[in-house]
Amino acid sequence: MFTRKLLGGAALAALLLAGSAASGQAKELTSIGATLGSLGNPFFLQIVKGAEKKAKEINGDKVKVTAVSADYDLNKQFTQIDNFIASGVDIILLNAVDPTAIAPAVKRAQDAGIVVMAVDVAAAGADGTVMTDNVMAGAESCQYIVEKLEGEGNVIIVNGPPVSAIVDRVKGCHDVLDKNTGIKVLSDNQNGKGSREGGLEVTSGLLTAFDQVDAIFGINDPTSIGADLAAKQQGRTDLFITSVDGAPDIANQLKDGSSLILASASQDPFTMAERAIEIGYGIMNGKKPDNPIVLLPPELVTRDNVGAYKGWTKE
Repeated sequence: MFTRKLLGGAALAALLLAGSAASGQAKELTSIGATLGSLGNPFFLQIVKGAEKKAKEINGDKVKVTAVSADYDLNKQFTQIDNFIASGVDIILLNAVDPTAIAPAVKRAQDAGIVVMAVDVAAAGADGTVMTDNVMAGAESCQYIVEKLEGEGNVIIVNGPPVSAIVDRVKGCHDVLDKNTGIKVLSDNQNGKGSREGGLEVTSGLLTAFDQVDAIFGINDPTSIGADLAAKQQGRTDLFITSVDGAPDIANQLKDGSSLILASASQDPFTMAERAIEIGYGIMNGKKPDNPIVLLPPELVTRDNVGAYKGWTKE
């Protein structure tokens, strides 16, 4: 399902050695720091694993990967980046809490000779970015809503932290829903914090406020799982939910039919991190990418096609 071709460790090393011939020898990768949205989300754990795998391909067991959870707190992320600078990491994997406000921290790291790779979300000034095409992911998930409702119904969007990935997903969703005059968006500005608990809390309130809800779009799988629980607690089984991530939990629920979630636009966080480290290591050695922004295409996983879904790439 995900057929992106990556350079093998030996091929990558040879390429980088050639690219750094002018300086005599390729720089050695020894340390990576990752500051991510929430390590309570399986998505970000797969980013860590993908980074570890690619790092090992490049320099065996000599690379230390340190991952910390920013918990969507900008000040906390500033501190984490400063700590990475102080410890002298070679690459920072950055899942920016705020894509614009993070710019001074990115510059501090770069001034210290550190390559900053944005992963999953954009970050102003980053040396490169690898993420899902999130506008497409939101559009695919909400097109499923339109088709299932046959163009008429009441929809709730359970929003999340204002990072670029989520903003883009909501934009993609609106691009689709707004073309259908029979679709009414009842709410799109409630922040479920990208978590199961937040999705539960926000959806519980919205379902109390609105008697007739036909479909819900959750901005990621944890949010949608919380929304599913909220609906079931209120006995609201006359609606369905779509999402973004294609996480293992969702794939299992799609297979056994135990959830109101009927579709999720899949991502591949493991591959995302591998690509980011691969590109970052190239930049370390003077090989700038032709395009600093890599968008990985999502694929909609539904109850109908989940049997063919291979899931997230794993080691």
